[in-house]
Amino acid sequence: MSERTFDASKYLTKLKGKDYLEVKWRLLWLRTDHPEALISTELVRLEDGLAVFKSKVTIPGAGEATGWGSETSQDFGDYIEKAETKSLGRALAALGYGTQFCEDFDFGRDEDYRVVDAPVDRSRLYERQPRPAVEKGSQPAATAPATPAQVKAIYLIGRSEHQLSDDELDERCRQSYGIPPAELSKKQASDFIDKLKATGVR
Repeated sequence: MSERTFDASKYLTKLKGKDYLEVKWRLLWLRTDHPEALISTELVRLEDGLAVFKSKVTIPGAGEATGWGSETSQDFGDYIEKAETKSLGRALAALGYGTQFCEDFDFGRDEDYRVVDAPVDRSRLYERQPRPAVEKGSQPAATAPATPAQVKAIYLIGRSEHQLSDDELDERCRQSYGIPPAELSKKQASDFIDKLKATGVR
């Protein structure tokens, strides 16, 4: 381990009024502590405006973590880069680099905070906030149907990370929600993706 120390407070920025540590500074933190750390990123899928990345960070003799990240072209023009950054940010946070300055493991709880690696201030994040007006004909995330990108991500992660067949994945989804992935709401799909990204499928 390096004898140098990294002061994350010097690199914090504000995002929507909350302290946030960008992934580039989390990487610097890792390299300051462990110059020998190994980092790999893999583009798992690129299709129909959906990019899914898998990142792995290994600290020899001290642990490793894997992070997944997905983005769509509808959300970002540079969605491929954003997906890679998200996956790397999640892997770093799982090892403790920037965990206190991000909400990577609360992904999908609130659509207002759906960013590449989300900001923090836990004391205020879940305060009751005024909701934006719902446009006529639109549906809230709790009842709106899952997007095609979400459904694709569910099957992709199930196949590549857990070696599940589509039928097995459908059954896991039915056990949790009583319906197959294609019939989930956006909120349910987001929750199920989080479960798939975790160590095991629950």
